[in-house]
Amino acid sequence: MVPFSILDLAPIHQGGTAGEALQRSLDMARLAERLGFQRYWVAEHHNMPGIASAATSVVIGYLAAGTKTIRVGSGGVMLPNHAPLVIAEQFGTLAALFPGRIDLGLGRAPGTDQLTMRALRRGKGEGVDTFPQDVIELQRYFQPLVGGQPVQAVPGVGENVPIWLLGSSLFGAQLAARMGLPFAFASHFAPDLLEEALQLYRANFRASPTLAKPYAMAAIGVYAADTDEAAQRLFTSQQQAFLNLRRGVPGPLPPPVDDMEQLWSPPEAAMINSAFREAVVGAPATVRRGLENFLKRTQVDELMVTSAIYDHAARRHSLELIAQVRDGL
Repeated sequence: MVPFSILDLAPIHQGGTAGEALQRSLDMARLAERLGFQRYWVAEHHNMPGIASAATSVVIGYLAAGTKTIRVGSGGVMLPNHAPLVIAEQFGTLAALFPGRIDLGLGRAPGTDQLTMRALRRGKGEGVDTFPQDVIELQRYFQPLVGGQPVQAVPGVGENVPIWLLGSSLFGAQLAARMGLPFAFASHFAPDLLEEALQLYRANFRASPTLAKPYAMAAIGVYAADTDEAAQRLFTSQQQAFLNLRRGVPGPLPPPVDDMEQLWSPPEAAMINSAFREAVVGAPATVRRGLENFLKRTQVDELMVTSAIYDHAARRHSLELIAQVRDGL
């Protein structure tokens, strides 16, 4: 059975707070653990009024402390925003506190707008151009100490925290293949290059001390409810949030609506439907067909599901239905 995992953006609801969002994330992580999901990841985004996981390593610590066995990690940390040593120390600390449970997924996007990116990287002259070198430097901090090594991560040395490379383009696939690292593709919002990236990664993979053969994961939106109509309604919260983001006015996650046609123009609808075309939305039978099709077409080694659902009880129920479908595949 292909393992299923969770990507959570810790959505802040309209009228709600970041604290409430993070408490809901912990509840979902505990539920995911009970239902047998492989890992629970949160993502670094900045200056986003609807996302509570900007301080990603802090959120990971909170989730790991509140669970017992599920792997917890980043999907991902945007490495160009940080010095590799800082990330090595943060995740080395997490690995020391929660042995064998921490993942470090790395991306090279800013995770924000250009103005916020400059605020994050103040005094840091490098950017995405040094991403491969930064990944190598970060890897070295997790390896056993070498005699005469002038800088070390404490905690971090010898922790061998699993590093994943994330991407929505071909660059990440090529780099992950060359470095012999597991690769995760962001098809939950940028599906255009999914199949090409997976083929490129597998065809060019070089075995490494940490990974003998390619290991690919893809993320997709999955929204499950008792009926197709109910699931489609839940999905409208995500559609509205993405619409607001593309209009340049990101905000908290809005409640669902009965009809999106009054909210978007035909070009906006086409753009959002294209971005979310891999999403699986519906009752359990519909979800099963969608997941079977996606897994057969992509042959991924692991599936990461994500969903921004406004009603927490409906979000929990969706995850329970997804687990039932997974167990029947």
